[in-house]
Amino acid sequence: MTSFAGKVAIVTGGGTGIGRATAQALAGQGAAVAIIYSRSLFEADETVRSIRDAGGTASAAQADIRDECAIATAIEAIAGEFGGIDYLVNNAGVTRQLPFADLDAATDAIWDELLAVNVKGTFNCCRAASRHMQARPGSSVVNIGSIAGETGYGSSLPYAVSKAAVHGMTRSLARALAPATRVNCIAPGAVATRWWQGHEDKMQALAGDLPLGRISKPEEVAELTLYLLQASSVTGQIWRIENGQTL
Repeated sequence: MTSFAGKVAIVTGGGTGIGRATAQALAGQGAAVAIIYSRSLFEADETVRSIRDAGGTASAAQADIRDECAIATAIEAIAGEFGGIDYLVNNAGVTRQLPFADLDAATDAIWDELLAVNVKGTFNCCRAASRHMQARPGSSVVNIGSIAGETGYGSSLPYAVSKAAVHGMTRSLARALAPATRVNCIAPGAVATRWWQGHEDKMQALAGDLPLGRISKPEEVAELTLYLLQASSVTGQIWRIENGQTL
C-alpha cells in the first residue's frame, strides 16, 4: 500500500469502533484526518488526541448527517481547513436490536431513524464531499455497509433493509461519480465494537458458527478500508469481511 501522505480524509462516526480504527490507520499512513461525529464528543476528541499524540494531523467536527445543510457546512469547513478532500469513509450508522420476526416492533419511528441515518445520511455526505473530491485525482469513497445488507438478516429488519440500500447506492454512486471518484462498500459481519454491549452472548454464539471461529476486530475492517481507498481499478463493489459467515 502506498502512503496516504499529503491526502485529506473524512471519517464519519470516527470517534469509536471501526471509525476510530480507520481514522487512526489513515493518520498513521500520513493522511490529515477529519472526524465527523454527532453525539460522541468525548470519544471523537479522544481519537483526535490519540492521533496528534502519535504525530499525526486530525480535527473533529460536529454534524448530524441526517441534516443536509449541517453536513454540507461541516464538509465545506473541512475542505477549507485542509485545502480539499481526497477520501470519504461513511462509517456513521445506527441500529436497533429487535426480534427479527416481530414486524410490529418495526415502528414508523424506527424505520424513519434508520433510513434517515444509514441511507440518506450516507448520501448527504457523499453529495457534499463529491463537490471537492471530483477535482482530486484518485479520490474515493468507502461506505461501511453490513453483511445484513447481503443476507437480509441482522439486528433488526429495518437495519438489514437500510444496509441493503447502502449497498445499492454504492453501485449507483460509482456510476454517477466515475471516472474521477471511485465508490466501494465494505459489508462486515460481526465486529467487536460497542454495538454488541449487552449482547455478548449472542456475539459469542455467532462466533461458534463461523468457519473461522472468530469475530472481526475494528482494525481488520480499517485495513480493508485503506486498501479500497487506494485500489485504483475497483469501483462499485461490495467487499465482505465476515469470517466465512456466508459460505
